[in-house]
Amino acid sequence: MSRFSVILTVSILALTGCDSAPGEQAQRGSAIDAPAPPPLPGKIVRVQAGTAMPEMTFTDPSGAALNTAELIGTPVLLNIWATWCAPCVVEMPTLEALAGEMGDDLKVLTVSQDVRGAEVVAPFFAQRDFTHLEQWLDPDANLSAELNEDGLMPLTILFDAEGKEVFRVAGGYEWDSQEAIAQISQAIGK
Repeated sequence: MSRFSVILTVSILALTGCDSAPGEQAQRGSAIDAPAPPPLPGKIVRVQAGTAMPEMTFTDPSGAALNTAELIGTPVLLNIWATWCAPCVVEMPTLEALAGEMGDDLKVLTVSQDVRGAEVVAPFFAQRDFTHLEQWLDPDANLSAELNEDGLMPLTILFDAEGKEVFRVAGGYEWDSQEAIAQISQAIGK
C-alpha cells in the first residue's frame, strides 16, 4: 500500500469517527440525545489567597446595578464566564445546583463576559430555567482584565466574607460535587 493510500485511509476513518458512534444515528442534533459532558478538569489553587476582591459594578439585563463592595460580609463565589465558552456552559448547571445547596451562606455571582450582553445571556438563562443564579453582565470584560491575566475561562474565585480570595479554579469544575461543597463549607466556616 502506498503512503498516499495509508494517509487517505486514516483520514477517512478519522472523519467518519467524528460524526457517529457505533449503533447511533450520526449527529442527531438533540441535546437530549447528546452524550454526557466530559469531566471538568479544573483544580482548586490558592496561589492568590488573600488578594482583595476588586470593587466593580455590574448590571443585569434590566439595568439594575451591583457593586462588589456591597458584598462585603457575605462569602462570594465569583464566576467569570461567557455563553460561547464550552466549559462555561457545561459548568453552569453545577453552579446553579451549588447556589441552591448553599442558600444564603454563599453568594454565587456569575458575571458574563459576552460582548453582546443581555442579548445572549437572557435567552441562555431562560432556556435553562436557572432559579438560583442571577444574570450579571460585564460586556467590556473589565472583570476578566482585572482578575484573569491568563484569559482562561471559566475562572471562578471564592472570596471570604471580608472580601479576600480563598482559592480559585481556572477551567470547568463540578461545583455541586461533594469535594467542592466540602472545600467551600470549610473555607467559609459552615
